[in-house]
Amino acid sequence: MRIKSDRLEALKMLISSTELGSQEEVLKALKEEGFNLTQATLSRDLKQLKVAKAASMNGKYVYVLPNETMYKRIAKPRSATEMLQTSGFLSINFSANIGVIKTRPGYASSIAYNIDNSSIDEVIGTIAGDDTILIVTKEGTFKNDVIDALRAVISNIK
Repeated sequence: MRIKSDRLEALKMLISSTELGSQEEVLKALKEEGFNLTQATLSRDLKQLKVAKAASMNGKYVYVLPNETMYKRIAKPRSATEMLQTSGFLSINFSANIGVIKTRPGYASSIAYNIDNSSIDEVIGTIAGDDTILIVTKEGTFKNDVIDALRAVISNIK
């Protein structure tokens, strides 16, 4: 299933970084990334990711990921393949047992998913938006211990 997980990650990156208004546009963008699939497979993937359509700033209806009502677009989006080669992590800051992780637009949910599924003892859970993750740590856990544990998920964390 490695191919499917790569395809779903690429699909999330494309939806987060480009305005795609039809399945034909999505299929074309995925093909440019090396994923050749049928419309039926795409339809199942979109349903699995709970993708919806929402009006963009210019009034065009485009695909969006769940909980993305206003999402950030970048002027010159990188290819999904390029985006998947970097972690997307930008920074982390703490206040008591709460941390805030800043990411590039579209990266937060996949990083939070990886944190939640990595069985990191210091972390109780996460909540992710488009480019921000709220991370709740166990009381009494030291900031450096959390950062050390997160290195298993986020390679470029400092």
